[in-house]
Amino acid sequence: MPPDFDLQAEAHKLFSLHSFNPIDEGIEELSIGWVHTEDPKAHSFTDPSTCWHERYLVFSLRRDQRKIPAALLKEHFEKACEKYLSENPGLSKVNKQRKEELKELVRQQLLAKTLPDPKVYDAVWDTEANVLTFTTLSPKTIELFEDFFKKTFDSLRLVAFHPYARAMNCLDDFGKYQLAKANKAGGDNFLELIQENQWIGTDFMLWLLYQTMNEASEYQVSQPGPAVAGDIFVGYIDDRVVLTGNGENGLQMITVNGPQDRFHEVKSALQGHKLVTEATIHLEAADSHWNLTLKGNLFHFASFSCPAVKLEKDNTTDERMEREAVFFERMAVLEKGLQLFDSLFAIFLKLRLGSDWSTWEERIIEWHQ
Repeated sequence: MPPDFDLQAEAHKLFSLHSFNPIDEGIEELSIGWVHTEDPKAHSFTDPSTCWHERYLVFSLRRDQRKIPAALLKEHFEKACEKYLSENPGLSKVNKQRKEELKELVRQQLLAKTLPDPKVYDAVWDTEANVLTFTTLSPKTIELFEDFFKKTFDSLRLVAFHPYARAMNCLDDFGKYQLAKANKAGGDNFLELIQENQWIGTDFMLWLLYQTMNEASEYQVSQPGPAVAGDIFVGYIDDRVVLTGNGENGLQMITVNGPQDRFHEVKSALQGHKLVTEATIHLEAADSHWNLTLKGNLFHFASFSCPAVKLEKDNTTDERMEREAVFFERMAVLEKGLQLFDSLFAIFLKLRLGSDWSTWEERIIEWHQ
């Protein structure tokens, strides 16, 4: 749901309340907070323009942490105990309370000598489409971001854009009706929608593999975005395919890397009843090329590579205007890639949910047997 308050007016205030606090000069072990995407050292949000680009809210989560290796702490602690005993010859051992005190003292001394390790994660929030894009797939980092986002925007919640939700977003009313009929989940719980509808990702990538080897791989743009509806683009799988299924010793994963010729290894795995769970998808339009590794269970995009942004400029170009132009050009390129992916996905969904899918299944089975 969109926010029920004026996000344009309030966002920078909320970011300020939960901004990053540097710990370089202290001994704190951990600091988490919001920073500027363009400059991760900047953490003042008094000027709203630092995070707003028209409808886009752009910000980054920074996490700095000091870590002392356990072996190093143990070594210095033992030395501290030895020194304490040498200074107190009447004692044969260090009592428990003094050990705790020495261990904490050593830890504080080592922290003072240890620089924090900075990690920065970028986010772009399209406030009109109500979609937030986060630049990592690490489950722990995603959880950290969700928790801190909830702390900052306490009336808002982030919901994963899972395969079933993405499918609903790509379909017309009749297509949504067909998808609802094919839904294997018993309710609207998003975890159940993901778990019970894994066929969306596995069937999509299997169909695209078949298309890659047997068809022209040319499709038409059908989803909204920067590209013109009806424009031709190319979509295919290459470079990486991961298949998963039961083996003699339990769950087995087969990874096929490198440019493919006839997908012989993949076909062999399919014959062993493995399912395609991950693949690198290439999208081409005119002279532009996108590629991403799709993780089918959640439809996460790994290593999403987009065409480089090139802007012409002269000596009269204002630096701030140039940064704005680069940002919007990058967003246009990113959104076009997503538009092409969704158009390809929509074509599959129309076939998968249609009455002729059994014929397609027969063709695909015949191909990999």
